[in-house]
Amino acid sequence: MTIVAAADGSALGNPGPAGWAWYVDDDRWAAGGWPHGTNNQGELMAVIDLLDSTAHIDEDLRILCDSQYVINAVTKWMPGWKRKGWRKADGAPVLNRELLERLDRATQGRRYSFEWVKGHAGHELNEAADVRARAVATAYQKGEPIPIGPGWPGAARADERTGEVLEAVGGQAATNAPSVTSPPSATSVELDLFGEDVVPDESDAEVVTRLERELLEPGVRADASRVAAILHPDFEEIGRTGRLWGRDAIVQALAAEEPQSIDLQVLGTEALTPETILLTTRTTDARGSALRSSLWVRANGRWRLRFHQGTPEAD
Repeated sequence: MTIVAAADGSALGNPGPAGWAWYVDDDRWAAGGWPHGTNNQGELMAVIDLLDSTAHIDEDLRILCDSQYVINAVTKWMPGWKRKGWRKADGAPVLNRELLERLDRATQGRRYSFEWVKGHAGHELNEAADVRARAVATAYQKGEPIPIGPGWPGAARADERTGEVLEAVGGQAATNAPSVTSPPSATSVELDLFGEDVVPDESDAEVVTRLERELLEPGVRADASRVAAILHPDFEEIGRTGRLWGRDAIVQALAAEEPQSIDLQVLGTEALTPETILLTTRTTDARGSALRSSLWVRANGRWRLRFHQGTPEAD
């Protein structure tokens, strides 16, 4: 018999109030989170808790994830990171090392497999995990009790960030007040996939510049759902090598790459129309520097990247 479970994370603001959840059915699911965390931390913790909660069961485990970051971390990158002392190819420390080490330990001796599923696409188990992870993040944001779920019968659980025991005696569902109840500041950014990416008093040029920077953050690039939410449905890119990329292709390529540090220098912003901004930048990473042009358009009140082109600079 194989246990099939979905694992997901959510962070309002990324970073911000964060939640994680795994879901098998209405009788077997768990959730938790923190007052401040990232989406990737939630994704990692959901899988860790799922593995820990089923450690006493001698069954195969199939884990459904919409996070290429988690899947690739386990199946591709982790051996190399461990050999290098938990450092990436460029020598920078690996992000989320503590959680990754816990995930590494949790997989030892287990029979498991990962399956990537597209997020927010109607997959029943994925949607159930997403709803529960987001509910925890929202509860932390509002200072409300945390809906942690029944867990797995016979398995004890604890929040790995606080050490707080989350499961009630006997495995019943429980809710706990947040350990930190101070609300986010008034200027915090809630980057909701289905809402507006707005900061009070921020100009249009500042919005697109912030979103451009966000697309270069390793944690965001590994989050296919977040990248897809920033890109226009008809997005196209001419890459450094001259290849033409579509939206789905670039989302998958970014999610599969090893995280790296990318520096961004804004060269200029030009409002071509009230709903269109051309942003020119220079980026620098391990491959060298490149000049980039990004065409941002506003649709339904939200700025989306419609076209991008990168040209390597000569040494």
